[in-house]
Amino acid sequence: MSSSSKHGFRNVPPPQGSKPASAYTRFIPREELGDFAAWKPGSFHGEPEPEAPPPEPAAPPEPTPEEWLAKIAAARQAGYQDGYRDGLVALEGFKQSFASQATAQVGAVVDSFNAQFDRLDTEIATAVARTAVQLARQVLRSELQADPSLVARVAAEAVNNVLLSARHITVRVHPNDLPLVAEGAEEALTARGARLLADDGIERGGVLVDSDVGSIDARIASRWAQAAAAMGSDEPWEPTP
Repeated sequence: MSSSSKHGFRNVPPPQGSKPASAYTRFIPREELGDFAAWKPGSFHGEPEPEAPPPEPAAPPEPTPEEWLAKIAAARQAGYQDGYRDGLVALEGFKQSFASQATAQVGAVVDSFNAQFDRLDTEIATAVARTAVQLARQVLRSELQADPSLVARVAAEAVNNVLLSARHITVRVHPNDLPLVAEGAEEALTARGARLLADDGIERGGVLVDSDVGSIDARIASRWAQAAAAMGSDEPWEPTP
């Protein structure tokens, strides 16, 4: 028996007309192979064969036009909501900033008004005082013109205010007031032994008393300055042109 018959192989003659095949090129039918497996490197050493990689997941199907429109609408709605929320936050911040600025500006305006009112009050008070002083000056001038004999009362008061120890008392008045004082203040002049003299340098209605211990200035301008100072004014007796 040949080696091929020992292993159960059958010799299949080549087809007619073909060249005889060598033993190395003989076709081996499937039924003669028996159990077999493809050889792989490392199979002789009993190494496990590597596992085949898992199949790749199938690509998702492309969205339909309706699905694309739905996604666009959802994205647009989300963007609108985000923009609306951010707009509300920005608006609230602007309102707070505007309220702070408006409060500060109103406070500054109120402070300015108060300062202006204070200055106005001061100006009004000054103007009223000036008007009152000017009115008083006109009234006094009118009284002196209407009743020149008032100078006699002024002369008597000035003489009586001289110290009792004073000597050499001299009373000077305007020449036109000399007879009025001589008649109206005769008693006071005689009691103090005062001499009455006419002086053109003294305005009508005024009196100047001199003595060895000092002088009493009862001239109109001096008396007016004292009265105006008591009213908080420095308005002179002679009005400024």
